[in-house]
Amino acid sequence: MSDGGFLSTRGSQILDGGGNPVLLRGFGLGGWMNMENFITGYPANEEAQREALRKVLGEEKYELFFDRFLEYFFEEEDARFIASLGLNCLRLPINYRHFEDDMAPFEIKEEGFGHLDRVIELCARYGIYTIIDLHALPGYQNQHWHSDNPTHKAFFWKHKHFQDRAVHLWEAIADRYKNNRWVAGYNPINEPADPTEQMIMPVYRRLYEAIRSVDPNPLIFLEGNRYSQDFHMFGEPWEGVVYANHDYALPGFVDGGPYPGVSRGEYVDKNALEETFLRRSRYMLEHGTHIWVGEFGPVYPQWDPESHESRYRVLEDQLEIYDRHQVSWSIWLYKDIGLQGVVHAAPDSPYMERIRPALEKKIRLGADSWGTTDEHIRDVMEPLERLFEREFPGYSPFPFGAKRDIEQLVRHILISEPLVPEFAERFRGVSEDEIDELMRSFRFENCVKRTRLAGILSRHAKLPAAGQ
Repeated sequence: MSDGGFLSTRGSQILDGGGNPVLLRGFGLGGWMNMENFITGYPANEEAQREALRKVLGEEKYELFFDRFLEYFFEEEDARFIASLGLNCLRLPINYRHFEDDMAPFEIKEEGFGHLDRVIELCARYGIYTIIDLHALPGYQNQHWHSDNPTHKAFFWKHKHFQDRAVHLWEAIADRYKNNRWVAGYNPINEPADPTEQMIMPVYRRLYEAIRSVDPNPLIFLEGNRYSQDFHMFGEPWEGVVYANHDYALPGFVDGGPYPGVSRGEYVDKNALEETFLRRSRYMLEHGTHIWVGEFGPVYPQWDPESHESRYRVLEDQLEIYDRHQVSWSIWLYKDIGLQGVVHAAPDSPYMERIRPALEKKIRLGADSWGTTDEHIRDVMEPLERLFEREFPGYSPFPFGAKRDIEQLVRHILISEPLVPEFAERFRGVSEDEIDELMRSFRFENCVKRTRLAGILSRHAKLPAAGQ
């Protein structure tokens, strides 16, 4: 338990207010104040889903729908459960839209802080630090759906207007929580992806200085470019900064192969996992700073239960590597509808029963980037891939090359967009009582717990930091 002081850094350690080393280990609360399609089942990006549901439900029921979702998705029982595992940190991904409207830039919406305040308070009650993570920035800081991006372009890096709005929002957040010792710190940009590599450090400098001018105490967590992997442009470390990579393992992806074995054309065993972690952590190791793995973790496809055992072995090996290197971590993900969370909505819950037809179609069409493959639409994808190989053999667009670009444009935009109104139609005509019942599907008491996953995380929760 913390002595109540602010956290700080010294060399490769995080220290509590009494000068004792601390490892921050816990979950990311993805899908809550920044929604993602695989977490709650909708297609495409959050803004598109919200617009479609507003048309179907009307304004009053729309507001009730999301207010109940935000309330039930994380309550006191959730905080108690996390604390029972011995974990001490919860990363809180947020979408800027809760705090600012695109048609009213620079006007902070006070109501956006309601649920954020509530969860920070609940976590503090159970000795859990929180890290506020801006997961979706104005103009989109990366090229994919999880930044609420309906395109495949990251406009944040090209427009000072978007950058100014992000600075203003962080000033408001820092002012809100500047006296809260249980807010461990701020994660200003999730998975930045600046194609030029020229803007990320000037933007980070602006955000760092703006936050520090308001709140000099909490830690600031900075991620590498290209989805938290590249740090070669970072220069010397800054005071009070913890540097973060994201360390997803190839055998843990939905199309991952056996472990040990070949995944996406690469042989992966424990040595390969460690080599990848060390490569992604090179900047921190060379400069002697603390390492925070802000995201990692396998998925557990419900249609392929035989693969789960090897995925748990991947996780065990990663956690053992993190233990040896005294790493803080935030596993992705706490709660969802069954792909990755330690807690998930029950398959026979009212919410899952209602969305099932839309979910099955989305899976069949491969429209879920994180939770599906294109095995059922190879007749569409393969000719396009061959065309690009033949006509554009050297084409490798940022951030992950031509094949991933084709997947993004075809599966996750072109096919996903018409699925959005189909998903929304599943809720046409619901009453207020039915909305409440649907959202109760996400309450801890009504969810399924992955006890095997929880046990693995609990065993790695309380490793003493170096020097203890």
